[in-house]
Amino acid sequence: MKSVTAISSSIPSLNKAFRTLFTHSTTNPSLLHTLSRNLQISHRPITLTFSLILRRQSHSLNHGLISSSKKPSFAVAKCLSSISSSAHTVDWNDALSCSEIAEAEELCLEREEDDHDDDASATAVKPYIPVRAFFFSTSVDLRSLVEQNKQNFIPPSSRMTNYVVLRFGDTKKAASALGANLSGSDCCYMVVFQYGSIVLFNVSDHEVDGYLKIVERHASGLLPEMRKDEYEVREKPTLSTWMQGGLDYIMLQYMNIDGIRTIGSVLGQSIALDYYVRQVDGMVAEFTDINRGMEKTGTFTMERKKLFQLVGKANSNLADVILKLGLFERSDIAWKDAKYAQIWEYLRDEFELTQRFASLDFKLKFVEHNIRFLQEILQNRKSDFLEWLIIILIGAEILISVYDIAHKSSIAL
Repeated sequence: MKSVTAISSSIPSLNKAFRTLFTHSTTNPSLLHTLSRNLQISHRPITLTFSLILRRQSHSLNHGLISSSKKPSFAVAKCLSSISSSAHTVDWNDALSCSEIAEAEELCLEREEDDHDDDASATAVKPYIPVRAFFFSTSVDLRSLVEQNKQNFIPPSSRMTNYVVLRFGDTKKAASALGANLSGSDCCYMVVFQYGSIVLFNVSDHEVDGYLKIVERHASGLLPEMRKDEYEVREKPTLSTWMQGGLDYIMLQYMNIDGIRTIGSVLGQSIALDYYVRQVDGMVAEFTDINRGMEKTGTFTMERKKLFQLVGKANSNLADVILKLGLFERSDIAWKDAKYAQIWEYLRDEFELTQRFASLDFKLKFVEHNIRFLQEILQNRKSDFLEWLIIILIGAEILISVYDIAHKSSIAL
């Protein structure tokens, strides 16, 4: 609407209000649609120029009516629409009361607020639970750890005895009950595995060191470099399915103790497997250097003791991955409940545990092949030494025999 002309110039405030209302409707499609519907305007793409005439519904408008709490009762008496010369002029005589205009504007404002709320909710960050996995030792005494943290210990619900779960914070709002949400609460959990992995749930960055020190007192075989991995769990009660995977996160309807155990077991195995893979990579690199040296010189200078140490290291790494980590043992919780079996299988695929173990096993076979080859070379060296030693002894014996015969011959003469 380009212009609004109000008759009743004696009331400038009302003129200004109506002018503002109709001007606002030009930028508000919802209000314009409501006005056009009540005025029975056709939805053809035409350009409208409105001329508004205000008609008082009462015979007189006194000062008391304006100052009272009741709204003045005005109506739109007549609106004229003019288009191009080739078009016709449309005349409407239906009255539109100010209350209807106010209702239309309120409806428009409500829609704007709803759209704003939808945009804000779409851009809002979803609640999430940070998950951090650490591996800094090769063994943890779980019995002594539980003895010193009895008030935080959660009894196990399965036969698995290679880990414990400790709960810290506000235990009244804990996620032990079915359907309880962990995100946004003060409660946090720590899953400690006997082979050295620690998985923290809902622990902030500045509190991580404090929880790691609790376990460090009961750990042995501390590593020179700690391994770390991060993940994320999101809770969404309105999720249509039980779980939904994403990039570096998993979304669940709710998180409870069984979910913490299931997720913690996979993340603990993953971070520990990463350490053993790096150990095997170091051995592969060492044998690669030996082979390159042999390529240049035709021999190698490794001692038998060093070779035996590499044999022991390779065998112990493979045994730890299979026995300690329990990489091929299915979780008892996953056996009991199909929901947690779905989480367990998804996370194993997400972290590629099977593929990474296959790569580890292939590298160990390469190390084993090199060890066998070097052992054969060392054995041949030992055999050559013994053969030369026997030849030298036989030659010495022959010389001694010749000397003895010559000595006896000289005496006889």
